[in-house]
Parts: sequence; structure tokens; C-alpha cells
Amino acid sequence: MMKVTLIGAGNLATQLGKSLKKAGVIISQVYSRTEDSARTLGELLEAEWLTDIKALHDEADIYIFSVKDSVLCELISEVCKGRGDKLFLHTAGSMPMSCFEGKALRYGVFYPMQTFSKTKDVDFERIPVFIEGNSIETEDVIRSLANKLSQRVIRLSSVDRKYLHLAAVWTCNFTNYCYTVASDILGEHGIPFDVMLPLINETTEKIQKISPKEAQTGPAVRGDRNVMSKQLELMNGKEDLQELYKMLSKGINPLMDNLNLDKR
Repeated sequence: MMKVTLIGAGNLATQLGKSLKKAGVIISQVYSRTEDSARTLGELLEAEWLTDIKALHDEADIYIFSVKDSVLCELISEVCKGRGDKLFLHTAGSMPMSCFEGKALRYGVFYPMQTFSKTKDVDFERIPVFIEGNSIETEDVIRSLANKLSQRVIRLSSVDRKYLHLAAVWTCNFTNYCYTVASDILGEHGIPFDVMLPLINETTEKIQKISPKEAQTGPAVRGDRNVMSKQLELMNGKEDLQELYKMLSKGINPLMDNLNLDKR
């Protein structure tokens, strides 16, 4: 049976580890610099856990790095040394495969494009996994691993994956920040955020049938200066939000450049 060691014990590593175990992959070890994280995930996956990178053994077939970009290269240098026959993968959307060059013989990328949280399980079968390998043989192994989890496995170069990750930030991270802004506004007036869920769901369902551009609605796309001016007034004292509101509105409708929203 395939054995995997996880380098990292955060959100992605947790969900990936659980899905791999469910698919019959043995999780050999879990490493994290944080003892609580290493222990929690290690016990969950019935794997040895450790906080000393030098204590990693060589029993795993694949070592998967799921860590912050800022420490990835450092950990790659430490882990790959002396393990020439192993396969090394990272899960970062914004980091190139080349960070393994000169440090490993068999390496690649295993990037599941989804937002992950430790406490919210995901259905990996529905998550697109983007892969890349430094050779055809290596890529075949990575694809075999990905096929154990996902119904959609796509080969993508490091260059294109950077743009994919950028698009994901716009699609998920910035959108979620807008939800946070909305939640704060509602909270200030005693309105529960869950009243927004039907709106969120309808928007999400709509863009599965028509393009996002076609699905755009609201005062900006209509050029409704009256409504926009009143909403800007509601955010008096919150200059950052006012600027963001105006910037997004002009992005939705370039004609907003001809509407001086400051003259209200």
C-alpha cells in the first residue's frame, strides 16, 4: 500500500490527510513545528507525529509539503536530502515546481483548488486537483494518487497555475472578505447574517448557468447614482469601505468614471 508523510498539519493537510486515509493510503508520519497541531492530526490519522524535522524516517513513498510559502523552500532542502528515491510534492498554488530543482530527483505539484478549514470536511471527489511532474513517469504516479481522491485531475504548468491561484483569490478570498463586511454591517443593526444565505446561494447557482458578467446585477451595473450616493453616506466615517465601494462599482461599470460619486 502507498505510504505518505505529511509535512504540515494545517487546514489543507488535515483535509488531505483524512481523504487520503479514507482512500486507503497509509499516513506514515505527520510533521508540524507546532506540537498541538502535529499531535492532533497525527492522532486523527493514526500516524506518528513529530515536531523535529530530523526525526522523519524513510518509510514513506511520497512526502507532501503543505506549509506556508515562506517556509516551503527551507523545508524542502531539509527533507529531500538523502532521500533520492522518494517522490516529493508540494500543494502550493503560487509556488513553482522548480523549487525542488537540485534538491530531489522525483518531484511535482499536487494542488487541490479549494478553500479548506480543519473543522469543515470537504468532498475531495468534487475538488479539481491540478498536477505537474518533473517527468512523465513521475506525473503518472502523481495522477494515480490524485485519481484516488478526485474525479477531475488536470495537468497545469507552474506558469499557468499562478494565474489559476490569482483567479481563486478573487473568487474565494476577496469574496469572503465582502461577506465579512456585510456581516459587520448587519451585526451593527442586529440583523442576522443568515438572511444573506439565499442571496449568496442564488448568485452561486446563477453563475453555473450563465457567465459572471451576465449575472451581474445591482446599482453599479444600472448606473444608479442616487442609490450609490445614499449607500456611500451610510458608510460615513468608514473611508476605506467607501473607497472600496467606489472602486468595485467602477470595476463593474466603467461608466462610473463619469459619475462623480463624491458630489452627493
